[in-house]
Amino acid sequence: MEELSPLQMRLNELEKRNEGAMQGGGAARIAKHKQGGRLTARERLDILLDPGSFVEMDRFVSHRSTNFGMDKNIVPGDGVVTGYGRVNGKLVFVSSQDFTVIGGSMSRTQANK
Repeated sequence: MEELSPLQMRLNELEKRNEGAMQGGGAARIAKHKQGGRLTARERLDILLDPGSFVEMDRFVSHRSTNFGMDKNIVPGDGVVTGYGRVNGKLVFVSSQDFTVIGGSMSRTQANK
C-alpha cells in the first residue's frame, strides 16, 4: 500500500468533512424530513437556481454555544445553507434553512452567514 503524502491526507480529510457537511443532520433526519413531503435545504436551492450555478459559502462554520451540551454537538453549516448562484442568468444571494440540523434554529454564527 502506497503511503499518502501530507497533502493527500489533508485533501482526504477535507473530502470527509465535505461529505459530512452535505449530509446536514444525517441520513435518519433527512429521511424523517422527507416523509413529511418536504424538500431538503439543498433540494430547494437546486430547484430555485440555474443548474450548476450555486456556490456555497461558509459550509464548515459551526455555532459557538456551550449551553445545553451544545459544545458536544458540532454541526457544519449551523443549520443554514448560504451562497450565491443565478436565477434566469441573474446573480442572486440565497440562504435556505436546514431543518435537519438543530431544527433549523437560528444562532449567532448562522445570523452572521
